[in-house]
Amino acid sequence: MALIGLLEVSVSFLCFSVLFAYFLISKKPHPSFPTNWPFLGMLPGLLVEIHRVYDYMTEVLEASNLTYPFRGPCFGGLDMLITVDPANIHHIMSSNFANYPKGSEFKKIFDVLGDGIFNADSELWKDLRKSAQSMMSHPEFQRFTLRTSISKLEKGLIPLLNLVAEKKLVVDLQDVFQRFTFDTTFVLATGFDPGCLSIEMPEIEFSRALDEAEEAIFFRHVKPEMFWKMQRLIGVGDELKMKKAHSTFDRVCSKCIASKRDEITRGAVNIDPSSEDLLTSYMHVDTIKYKLLNPSDDRFLRDMILSFMLAGRDTTGSALTWFFWLLSKNPKATTKIRQEFNTKLSPRPNNDSYFDSFNPQELNKLVYLHGALCEALRLYPPVPFQHKSPTKPDVLPSGHRVGASSKIVFCLYSLGRMKSVWGEDASEFKPERWISESGKLIHVPSFKFLSFNAGPRTCLGKEVAMTQMKIVAVKIIQNYEINIVEGHKIEPVPSVILHMKHGLKVLVTKRSNLV
Repeated sequence: MALIGLLEVSVSFLCFSVLFAYFLISKKPHPSFPTNWPFLGMLPGLLVEIHRVYDYMTEVLEASNLTYPFRGPCFGGLDMLITVDPANIHHIMSSNFANYPKGSEFKKIFDVLGDGIFNADSELWKDLRKSAQSMMSHPEFQRFTLRTSISKLEKGLIPLLNLVAEKKLVVDLQDVFQRFTFDTTFVLATGFDPGCLSIEMPEIEFSRALDEAEEAIFFRHVKPEMFWKMQRLIGVGDELKMKKAHSTFDRVCSKCIASKRDEITRGAVNIDPSSEDLLTSYMHVDTIKYKLLNPSDDRFLRDMILSFMLAGRDTTGSALTWFFWLLSKNPKATTKIRQEFNTKLSPRPNNDSYFDSFNPQELNKLVYLHGALCEALRLYPPVPFQHKSPTKPDVLPSGHRVGASSKIVFCLYSLGRMKSVWGEDASEFKPERWISESGKLIHVPSFKFLSFNAGPRTCLGKEVAMTQMKIVAVKIIQNYEINIVEGHKIEPVPSVILHMKHGLKVLVTKRSNLV
């Protein structure tokens, strides 16, 4: 009898659950919206869609007038307001900037970055930003940046592409670009070339650690804090990967810092802005001018290196990968870019060094190429989302009220696909949308095009990144045909950086009608 009674209770509970679920689903204002379950909130619906989370959030935001309140599990700390409303973005990033610092919540999730520029707030952030801006805007450092990129292009990227073209090998272009940007960024940040991009394609522990840390950081956004902290405590799952990555960062950065200090002690480093890397610059930073910077503290230098590596390697490598994939799907755009090269670039003798014959001012003439790169960044932003938290309660332009320390998430991937923001053709790749009828570039406000951030935290490396991407694009598009391997599946991996889950497998062919 007890067994029968238990069975009856179980069946009744199951029926109740089914009816309750039907009631919840039938009350949803739109089919795309996740069901708000008792105790669990909307998390189950999000986890079901996690493999396509960016496209799923695009559907939700399109149907919710650009802003959607997401409810997480009870006591899970996952309640958040997701928005792509340009008015909200402008309010948070610019007009009410002081109320939206990175805050303790951001620093907790991105703890691996320590007190670097991405995590810093208030006076420390001001010192870090002003010092970095001063270093990176120096004309001689910009020449050093250009020379580093072109050297890696000539000695690393081109020999590799020539080899795979000659032997008709399949190559992962995403891996190639990540290696290219890893090497160039590491040289600029530390002065040392790790040799990641070469014909041998060696595995670089630091680079792999970056990938694993980024994936773990993403899942911290969708896991209750108690859960991922428990994972970290017992050392399992993504948190185990994060722990190993953290150890790798500490070890590699410590080695670079020790080597640089030794070079300086021996007088082997020429303190010259034309060849000075950022590590050397920060070791000699003016502590009277920037009182909160401590060049004698290895932890401070480690955080600086890691922050610049994350900014330089991943964003540019991701942008180049999606850009060349989009060109493979839009051959007319490739033809227009080549026509622009023919009319606006000066011919270069084949026996000259690319750097010796390269005029960086010519890149400013490549309006269509610039528009094509912006289109790739709009549709596939390297950083697909970011979050902010107010220190004081606020009311957003959309009318939504936010409490102190509440989470607000910008979904940049979705922002670039909103028809109400970009028009009915928002999902199309159209470089022309960036070009006026007179052939000039159209200025698009940063709160609408957020790939380089907005307001006081606008990306310092924007011009460096655009120049590097244009140099790579010119050389590859002029000299090679890139064809995606038939049947290769393209989908983004859930991470804080928009990588392709399966890479970008291509066949490379040298062009016979070289410009």
